[in-house]
Parts: sequence; C-alpha cells; structure tokens
Amino acid sequence: MHGRPRKPPSPEEEKAYDIKASKLRALQSQFLQFHHDQIYTKEALEVCAKLVESNPEYIPAWNYRKLAVECIVSQLESDPDAIKAIFGEELKVTERALAKNYKSYGAWYHRKWVLRKGHSSIDRELELLKLFLQQDTRNFHAWNYRRFVAPLKNRSDEEELQFTTDMINGNFSNYSAWHNRSVLLSHLLENKVEGYFPKEKVLTEENELAHQALFTDPYDQSGWFYHHWLLNQIVKIETPLLVYTWPPPGSNLKLSVDGCLDDSLPLSPITSFHLKTGQIPVVLYFSEAVEGVNSSTITLESSIHDTNTELIWSPLSTNNSGRAQAWVTHLSFPEEKFHFSQANPIKVTIGHSEGIKSISGFTLSHPMYFEFIVYLQTTAPHHADLQSLDMITWGDENFLTYEVHPKESSQIKLSDPLKSSDDNGSMAYRWNAETITSEIALFRELLSVTDCKIGKLTLARLLTALDAMISYDKTLESKEVVHFEEVLELYSDLMKLDPPHSQFYKDEHSLVLLQQLTSNPESLLRHCYNYRDPSPSRNICLRLCNLSLSRIGSVKQLLWIQMLDLSHNQLRSIEGLDAMQLLSCLNLSNNKIGSFSALEPLKQLQSLRALNISYNEIGAHSVDTRRYLCSSPLSHTVGSDWNFGEFEIDGIDFTNYWEAFSIFKDLKLTQLEIIGNVVAEEKIKLFLVKVMPALRWLDGVELQ
Repeated sequence: MHGRPRKPPSPEEEKAYDIKASKLRALQSQFLQFHHDQIYTKEALEVCAKLVESNPEYIPAWNYRKLAVECIVSQLESDPDAIKAIFGEELKVTERALAKNYKSYGAWYHRKWVLRKGHSSIDRELELLKLFLQQDTRNFHAWNYRRFVAPLKNRSDEEELQFTTDMINGNFSNYSAWHNRSVLLSHLLENKVEGYFPKEKVLTEENELAHQALFTDPYDQSGWFYHHWLLNQIVKIETPLLVYTWPPPGSNLKLSVDGCLDDSLPLSPITSFHLKTGQIPVVLYFSEAVEGVNSSTITLESSIHDTNTELIWSPLSTNNSGRAQAWVTHLSFPEEKFHFSQANPIKVTIGHSEGIKSISGFTLSHPMYFEFIVYLQTTAPHHADLQSLDMITWGDENFLTYEVHPKESSQIKLSDPLKSSDDNGSMAYRWNAETITSEIALFRELLSVTDCKIGKLTLARLLTALDAMISYDKTLESKEVVHFEEVLELYSDLMKLDPPHSQFYKDEHSLVLLQQLTSNPESLLRHCYNYRDPSPSRNICLRLCNLSLSRIGSVKQLLWIQMLDLSHNQLRSIEGLDAMQLLSCLNLSNNKIGSFSALEPLKQLQSLRALNISYNEIGAHSVDTRRYLCSSPLSHTVGSDWNFGEFEIDGIDFTNYWEAFSIFKDLKLTQLEIIGNVVAEEKIKLFLVKVMPALRWLDGVELQ
C-alpha cells in the first residue's frame, strides 16, 4: 500500500511464499499449455479457475476464460439454460477471485464482460457491492463498478447522488464517494435535470457540503479534491472566447519593405513592424484550445485582398490534435494592389458560422470582429532593421532603458481582452466573482488558525481566478489586480512547506510572476530595452532574465515582441512561445533545457533568425523523457520522408542527430549559440552548418 514501509519477511513467511510460488508455477505451466493448444474443456477451465482464484491479477487467465466461454457458448446456441449456467459460473469465479483480492482489475473487468453478454441476472450486484464497500468504503474498483451497474438497474442519477451523500455523511474521508458525486453532478448539470438548474443554486449548496468536511478536518484531503472540482465549475467559461489578437484591434500597423520606418509618423513598438517577407502573421488567441479555425469560420475584408481569398489557418501547437489555443495565418501584400503611405483597412470576422469548437464540444457562441489599418512605407534606408544588423550580442552594455517617446500620439497600450456584450454571460460572471470573493474570505479565516498546505494552494487559486475574472469582464467593478504579491507569497511558502512538490509550486509561481509583469503597460515597459539604438520603437527587447522562471505563461500579452531575453532562468521547456509569431531574436542561454526536443515550439517561428541556447543541459541527461512526446521517428509522426543523404559528411552519422534535425531543418537562422552544452561537439556543429545554409554566425564565430 502507498506510504507503508516494507519490512523483510521472516524465515517462516519466506518458506510459505516458496510453497505458494511452487504451486502457482505448476498451475501456470498447465494453464499455458491449455491456452497454447486452444483446449477449452471442463478440466482446463477448472485449472484456470484455480489459477485466477490464487492469483487474480494474472490477466492472461481472464482473457483465456473469455475465449473458452465464447467457444463453448457458440456450440450451445439452442440451449439457453446451459448458456445461462455457464455465465453464472463465471460470476462465481469472479466472486471467489475478488474475495482473494477485491481490488483485482482483471476480476472486475471480467465481471463486467459477463454482464454485458446479457445472460445473467443483475439483481444481486448491488448487494455484492454493499459487502465490498463495507470492507473498504473507498474501494474505487467497487465505485467504478457501481457506476456500471446503476444504469442496468435503472437507478437514476438522483438516487445515486443520495447514496454518495449517505456514504459521505458516514465518513467524509472518502475520495471515491466525492469523485462519484462529481461524476453524477456533471451529468445532472449538463442535462439541466429538474432541481439541478440553474447551476448557481446547486453549486452553492455543494460548496456548503464541502465546507463542512474541510472545516471539520482541514488536513484530510478528500474533501479538498471535491472542492477544487467545484471551483472549476464556478470559474470555467463553457463557451470558448477569442481573448487576444495580433495585430491588436484598432491598431495602425506600420510596415516597411526596406528595413526602415519614417520617424515623422507616430510609432509604437507594438505596431511598428519591418516587412521583409512580403507578408505578416495574424494571430488569434482563444481562452482555451479550439478546432475548426478555417476560411469558412473566419472571413477577411480588405481592399487589397479578394473576398474569396482562402486563408490557411494553422494551429500553433506541438501536438497533432488539430486543436490549439493560438492560431495563425499569413497575409500577403502584393505591391500592385497596395496603396503606399495610405490607410489600408483590414477587417477580420470570427465565428460568423458555427464550427469553432472547444474540446468539450462547445462552440464560439458570440461572433466578433476586429479591425486594423496597415500603412506600407518605402522611405530611403537610414536605419537597418534588427534582422539585418551584425551579430546579436546579449551583454547588458548593448541595452538601453526604453522610454516612451514624445512623438508617439498616445501612450503604449497592451491589447485589451476582446469582450462579449452578452448580458447572460455578464450575470454569470458577476455570480462567479461574488462566490469566489466569499470563498477567499472563508479560506483566509481558515488559514489564520491553521497552516494547511492544500488550504494555501486553494487560496492562491481562488485569488488568481478572481483576478482573471476582473481582467476579462468589463461589467465587473473596475479595480486594479491587487493579489499578485499575496499569491506569490503563498507559492513561496508552499515551496518551503512541501519540498517534494516544490517544482509544481515553482512553475505556478513563475506563471503568476509573468502575469504580474504583463498585467499593465507600466510594469511591462520596465523590462523593455532598446537594443543599441536609443531611438523610439527601434529594436525593442523584452528582458525577462534572472527571474528564476521555470515555466512560460501570459504569452497572449506578448504577441508583439520581436526580441526576447529569457536567459539565466530555470526553464526546462519553452511551451507557449510558438504563439509569438513576430519573434526574430531569442535568448534562452543559462537555463535547464535538457534536450533538443524541448525546443519543438521553435519550429512554428518562421521569423526567428537569432537563437542562443548556450549553457543549458542539452545532452547531459542519458534519458530524455520528452522523446516520445515530440514529433519524431520514435513517435512515428515524422521522419519517414527524411533524407539524411543530402547532408552527408564523412565520419558523421546524422541519424544520431535526428532531434536537432527535426527542430532546425526548417528554421532560417542566421545566428546560433550552442556552446556550453554537453552535446556541443564539433560533429554536431558541422551538422548544423550543413542543415542551415543561411547560418552566418555559430558560437560567436562568423562562418566562411
């Protein structure tokens, strides 16, 4: 059992184990011979029965019984009584096996299989379950089986919910009962069963039930898990929302085809963009991962684009599910149709037809649109853009504090979340916020008398949820988000109180810290610097280095960033950076990245030109736990069409570098730093130069 220390067996126990093992080996040998020869006689079934009753976890024996029963039944189709007797015997075998081990997966699954055949009575099943739950009220196998049997007995969800109430009242320290309650309530709320609608009333009553358990014994975690499920029901938004975009709504986008921008025009680092490729990305960032983003659900209106232009939308995700929180398409600007130095308005409409859906099946219910204006300039070059500069160097001496320039027509504003005008949604938000506020007051009171780890975690989540609601809904009372410091302090306390889970708390701490830094323009601009050139809106770099970040978040507020410094942190992954489609220079040096596969989001960054991954841990770990998660030959998702022959170099087996090949083969990097990693040997450098012909600088050395 979990958490129980093991002690060595006594000589008497060892002798008993040896005798038992000898008998099992003899039975198993006999059984395997029957199985191999496909012998399904009465004698063979008796041997199999003895085996599963002695060792209920021996899955091949249960599979054999299924084959044997199906074979025998196929010969007795005209004798229903005999068939019923055969399945009745199978139920008896499972009962004897469960008496030996009432948590045997194989025995429970076999019993379900028997009942699904429809030849057995189910009258005794609930009584049998009652006996097992008397032995262990938290036996999740029995609870799972009860969820299977209840519909067969025509028991309603309301009746089963009352059963969980009775079990919880008998002993609230029952994880399985609380879990079953969440499953049943999910069905009742989803189907809007009478008495369980509106959900606000039901969730309020359930909160009160959970509070009784939490305040009776704050250190018993069973009630806390149910309370966390309740909080998710309160804070979650059922329908997906479009919350951020790039370009920002209402923005005036200045584009340059020759690497310079006219300073006589008001500039902003968010909307000034050097157009070198003849196209710009349009990014849609949703409240959750969605599918169905395509030309039939998104329309574009522009004087320079045909109305029937079919845009290709791509999910910005490293998995192949077809769902993503961020989606991108690229707008091309043909010179023959573009009105230079004039306003070229573009309107993007989202969700005019159903099709954009969340993983839960909910559709984007409120169509919306955003507009921006594009100006294309062709002034004489007097200032090189970031990508045409010499080698990027990340030393502090190259960065000057950014200051808002007087020529800018208005202060820099971050893209506000896109909001819906739905009155019902606003009412739900208001109830959610009020409920969360009352929960916060309650748990602050609890933590004033006890130092409960899970209570601190719950309070941190409540405060974060309230801040998110306030930031997303303009109908709530306007107030500054004031809980960041309190949440950060809670996670810092949890790292000390609960060292085994410190990495989880550190990740959450990082997400909240980034949310704090990006919550308003003032806090974000404190981390913005000009790279070499003090002119306004030139080569703005966001420097988030030396912050002990272990996870990346709040990317939706950073879609405009072109130069990002994340060096000297504790990052093991860069998940989320794929949404930053304008990113051209990225510094990830001095982190804890352990493999090339952890860099997979880089494959989505078409604008990336300078990358620094020096002094990480690439190659330092003999076992890479991400190798089967990323797209690779090992996961059978890519690689069948790779041709290493075109990159052949004497003495180098390129198949050893398939991870690096997968990441870098489509990137157009001109600069790469890889020094300081275990993997940074001469062979892989030769390989990288061959794979990326555009590379000009490698580890600070200009290539010939």
